[in-house]
Amino acid sequence: MSGFLQLEGKRALITSGTRGAGAATVALFSDLGARVLTTARSRPDGMPASMFAAADLTTAQGCADLAAAARERLGEIDIVVHMLGGSSAPAGGFAALGDADWAREIDLNLMPAVRLDRALLPAMVERGSGVVIHVTSIQSALPLPDATTAYAAAKAALSTYSKSLSKEVSPKGVRIVRVSPGWIETEAAVRLTERIARDAGVDRDGGKAIVMKALGGIPLGRPSTPAEVANLIAFLASDRASSITGTEYVIDGGTIPTA
Repeated sequence: MSGFLQLEGKRALITSGTRGAGAATVALFSDLGARVLTTARSRPDGMPASMFAAADLTTAQGCADLAAAARERLGEIDIVVHMLGGSSAPAGGFAALGDADWAREIDLNLMPAVRLDRALLPAMVERGSGVVIHVTSIQSALPLPDATTAYAAAKAALSTYSKSLSKEVSPKGVRIVRVSPGWIETEAAVRLTERIARDAGVDRDGGKAIVMKALGGIPLGRPSTPAEVANLIAFLASDRASSITGTEYVIDGGTIPTA
């Protein structure tokens, strides 16, 4: 077994673990031997009650309730993976974004990580071990001005916060790592692609091509899968990545142009 990736005996809190890359991460962590607790606003069919705690993480009380549930269910926590994120802001560029839109994006994409870290990191620091993974987005470096300005800004703030946090707690034995996905072919992404394809009068592959063109192209020729994102997160959370902290790992099929 020493030749395989393992999370045997690790206790992990994974937010937003009922769909997409979050669900894939929960499943993989469980397969690798971790005890996992995940959360969303409601428990989906098929999710064991023992692995789930309902919470609205856009509120301070929801974060406090989840932190308390994690301590009660898991005891000491070895790994926290912040998967939560998304956008409900309207299209139309900066002028379409009111204060309430900005507050919603920040409360969804930044503050849950800040609040949960504040609640759970002190015990990791005291113990001298732990891993926190913040899932950011390539849109922090490659925003789409028409529709994702506030989301991209909130994810950029999460990335900067993560870097500062890593400089503070890495000397105390706690690793902070960022994972920055591009387009992931989740259930929601498939529905979006199908809608775009219908509106454009093309097939599903044509719809995917339209999305990739909007992103500036994906050299790999396809989006990442939820399983691929989960594989990266599991490696970074494992003891095999024990000297990795303070860095960001992009998984985007080459979307972001680099020198």
